[in-house]
Amino acid sequence: MTFSPEIITLDLNFQNCKNAIASYLIPYQDGIILIESGPGSTQMQLQKNLNTLGYDLQEITHVLLTHIHLDHAGAAGWLSGHGAHIFVHERGTPHLLDPSRLIASATRIYQDQMNILWGDFLPVPKGQLTSLTDGDEISIGSYNFRALDTPGHANHHMAYLLDDICFSGDIGGVRINELGPRHLRVPMPPPEFHTLKWRKSIERLKNERISKIALTHFGFYDDVDWHLDAILQELDAAEEWMNKTIPLDLPANELREVFVQWARDRSIALGVNEITLDSFENANPSSMSADGIKRYWEKYINTDSH
Repeated sequence: MTFSPEIITLDLNFQNCKNAIASYLIPYQDGIILIESGPGSTQMQLQKNLNTLGYDLQEITHVLLTHIHLDHAGAAGWLSGHGAHIFVHERGTPHLLDPSRLIASATRIYQDQMNILWGDFLPVPKGQLTSLTDGDEISIGSYNFRALDTPGHANHHMAYLLDDICFSGDIGGVRINELGPRHLRVPMPPPEFHTLKWRKSIERLKNERISKIALTHFGFYDDVDWHLDAILQELDAAEEWMNKTIPLDLPANELREVFVQWARDRSIALGVNEITLDSFENANPSSMSADGIKRYWEKYINTDSH
């Protein structure tokens, strides 16, 4: 799918699942810009996509990361090894310079599935890394990107504006239903999911001149008003579920099962098919959102520290 300016959606075919993780390729006079590197496990698919289009890895000059979660930034160090310069929120910079803590934390969650799911997460050399703050502008060739600090999913999250196109990362939710009903989910993993911050980020995007939104999970959409309103509605639904379910003090595994079933039932009720449900779960495991909601409740709701 291509728009003007020329933007090509690359499907990274994560875990052999289509429409789960995208990287966006933007050619310019001196090479290629990428929005999102994808995980280390999809490096070869990224290279295959490039070769199919007639490009080489060495032509990637700039990579803009929305945040440092493994599905978005895992291949950044590998790309820097081929000459790319990496841009990331200033809070994410230390973890790209030295990803050891990030890898250790993820390994506790994914255990023996870590390498299969995510592959290598290599460090980015300091000289090839630029830290971004809110409102920073990145000029590459004839293109000018503006970085917007958009917390809620993570405190180190940037959305990028290129003209009237918004590359929203995960603050823009997960939507994988081009041929089905309009439906999206919000990814709410620990440790930094925060509903109030997310709502403020969406209100900020509403105040920008956006005609197309490009999701890492997955693809371009031009019904921006509906999309941003739907994110707020999904946050409403998650908070309602949280208020009813977390006080039951269920064991962690049972809480995950209850949330996964709740999310599945909501999707099926809207007519989402099984293939699309698989893509949703690959892009945004519902069990992780259950963990994020629980942590949010324990950190903020019980202490009234919004």
